[in-house]
Amino acid sequence: MKPPLKPWNLSTDLTPRPGTFNMAVDEHLFRQTGRDSRTFVRFYRWERPTVSLGYSQRVDAVVDVDSCRRHGVDIVRRITGGKLVLHWREITYAVASSDTEIFSDSLQESYRRISSGLILGLEKMGLRARLAGPPPSSYSKGNMPCFAYPARDEIELDGRKIVGSAQKRIGGRFLQHGSIPLRGDDGLLDRISLCRQAAPGLQMISLCEALGREIDAQWAVERLRDGLAEYFQVRFEPLVLGRNDEDAVRRVQEKRYADEAWTMGRSEAAGIDFIDFG
Repeated sequence: MKPPLKPWNLSTDLTPRPGTFNMAVDEHLFRQTGRDSRTFVRFYRWERPTVSLGYSQRVDAVVDVDSCRRHGVDIVRRITGGKLVLHWREITYAVASSDTEIFSDSLQESYRRISSGLILGLEKMGLRARLAGPPPSSYSKGNMPCFAYPARDEIELDGRKIVGSAQKRIGGRFLQHGSIPLRGDDGLLDRISLCRQAAPGLQMISLCEALGREIDAQWAVERLRDGLAEYFQVRFEPLVLGRNDEDAVRRVQEKRYADEAWTMGRSEAAGIDFIDFG
């Protein structure tokens, strides 16, 4: 008799939300992993075009703030690392976990395992993606956008990046989230990025382009969900945020992600992991 599958909590609310809310929910789930060995998976979308900055990025080095205002693009800063990402016509995933039996306590290994689960989900869509090798040093050391090249153990399809991810880890628990483009951005990233020299060589592809047809977000999420469940041999239970969770998310949203000092990198407390949002 097979042992019962380990339960993971899953949220698939695809109602588009503001960027500050999306980042606050991800951080809230990350905080919840400190209570016991739990894993949360979330799929979500964005209310408006939004650029997210990696935790340590300088705004004035990667994004044209005035151009963002002119084009109606919001700006948020992630607690995870990585490079500039434009979130718009996409599905975003998040995995928060403290289960070191499944993920170990290695950033690179957990990154690789999540990518492998997503690759299986892409396979269920009919796409043959794979883990990427190391990118050129100009990408690793420079300020190019996330989708300029696939980074090591990110996901590529025929040499073009189809998923871009970033992670934050504290001990044995981590938050990893990433962008999976549904459609192209019609040149919007080029108009707001300060790294325009990279734009002609952007090595990215969307799900619709890869499949050669239109798909909707729900269809894609279902296959990504099934790929993760099969790869990790888990079962998903619906995640419902209660009143206390909603209040906690609102506090994180207001005190961190809606704070211009945090977004623009001017907050002395920006990187403190133990800020009290209670």
